[in-house]
Amino acid sequence: MAGQPVAARLDQELMRKVGSKLVEIKPGEGEGLMNKNYVMLPRYTIALVKEKNLQGDYKTITESAQAAVVIRKLLLDQDREHFVVMCMDGKNKIIGISTVSIGSLTMAIVHPREVFKPAILMSAAGIIMAHNHPSGDPTPSPEDNELTRRLVKGSKLLGITILDHVIVGDKACYYSYADTGALKD
Repeated sequence: MAGQPVAARLDQELMRKVGSKLVEIKPGEGEGLMNKNYVMLPRYTIALVKEKNLQGDYKTITESAQAAVVIRKLLLDQDREHFVVMCMDGKNKIIGISTVSIGSLTMAIVHPREVFKPAILMSAAGIIMAHNHPSGDPTPSPEDNELTRRLVKGSKLLGITILDHVIVGDKACYYSYADTGALKD
């Protein structure tokens, strides 16, 4: 064992002591196996968890009105702002929808990392961001405009296209950043 790298000796010694079974190492038992140059690092697995299906005929989204119909069905009668992201494949078919934030009557706190996380996990080519205005008026607030600008900048770094940001209000009214040309830098 002398002449082998420390990590190899550590692996061999651990396997000799514990074999292939998981065992609890009690305080003081592993001190000879570890030295101050090595630490135990946690390993994580990230997974998407499917919550439920949204019923409907959703082939591809080619215009904002179609996105608004999907979002309205999802957020119908919500009394607080909900910010969601629709993840799209390269042909603008919905891969999945993820709720990013649920806020208060007048706002939802949204951070770019939370918007893009489901898109990255779903390997989305593009996203449609959307939220509701419980007041019924879909007119974007200054905060909505600033958030959209920040997210457009972030999307360019990640290579994920923002196809639209739709705000739904009462009945059939909605606002589309794509339709108004507001997604351009």
